[in-house]
Amino acid sequence: MDRQQSIFTRFIKAIRLRLESKVLPEAHRLFNGYTEGCPGLILDRYGPTLVVFDQKPPGILDQIIEQVVNWTTENINDLNAVLLKQRQNPQEKLRNGLLINGDHLAETINEYNITYALDLKINQDASFYLDTRNLRLWLRENMLGSRVLNTFAYTGSLGVAAGFGGAKQVIQTDVNSRFLQIAQRSWLLNGLPKENYKLLKGDFFRITGRMRSQGQLFNCVILDPPFFSITNAGKVDLQHETTRLVNKVRALVAHDGWLVVINNALFLSGADFMSELNTLCQSEYLSFHQIIQVPQDITGYPDTIVDSSPLDPSPFNHTTKIAVLKVFKKDKKE
Repeated sequence: MDRQQSIFTRFIKAIRLRLESKVLPEAHRLFNGYTEGCPGLILDRYGPTLVVFDQKPPGILDQIIEQVVNWTTENINDLNAVLLKQRQNPQEKLRNGLLINGDHLAETINEYNITYALDLKINQDASFYLDTRNLRLWLRENMLGSRVLNTFAYTGSLGVAAGFGGAKQVIQTDVNSRFLQIAQRSWLLNGLPKENYKLLKGDFFRITGRMRSQGQLFNCVILDPPFFSITNAGKVDLQHETTRLVNKVRALVAHDGWLVVINNALFLSGADFMSELNTLCQSEYLSFHQIIQVPQDITGYPDTIVDSSPLDPSPFNHTTKIAVLKVFKKDKKE
């Protein structure tokens, strides 16, 4: 069996396993090539739209992409569009996506009865992160009556889930107004109260610094930064400086509140991330609460996984590592 046929056989096995599932929402992963046998190739489904992520240099995966797209569109009746995103293409419009089948991309998806707005061509991502699905469910189930701050909000799905779950106020912050516009659409699509919602365009370091000086407190702060970024106000480096980012926001969490910390650094092992969190939690004012794992359609299944991550993510099950911490205030301890 040649290499392409071997990849295609693995693809068929992986996708059929997902198609047999009765619990996957409208937006889910059909194939994770990094763990299921074709590094660089990811197929995600957003309702009626198939999004193909080609993360290799242009041309390398063309034949297998043609093969898997043909099979998928022939065997899944309700797919009506295919978007190809080539991450390493020198042309921005091809990195953001080329419609190779159909004429209309999905503009919304439904996940556990919450509607989320989409802009699948907004950048090299797809405007909605599938790997944080279980966190959205946790927020929906735990934020009733809470005041929530979602930093590095991107298109705001985490904040919308909190709002749908009954949060009394949700503040979403991001430096990109286009991303926040999608967050606004999602909030309104669900008929959530406008008075419970606020968007803040601006730099994380400046916004959180201002909030600390004002003495603002939240029942839950979500820290979901990009892997690496630099602005005039500060640097984000998830591989080396998670502790510094946590210390920027922990003062904003009210007594007995939640601090959700997400780290997607590929070359940071789960053990090293946990060691950093455990060091932070040596203080009596911060404690580790739980891990929220990534859904299996994202990671691959025991019967389909043939490759592993560069570094072991355990005790997490994916390089997207999600931890929930509890915060306690000194004056409440005494």
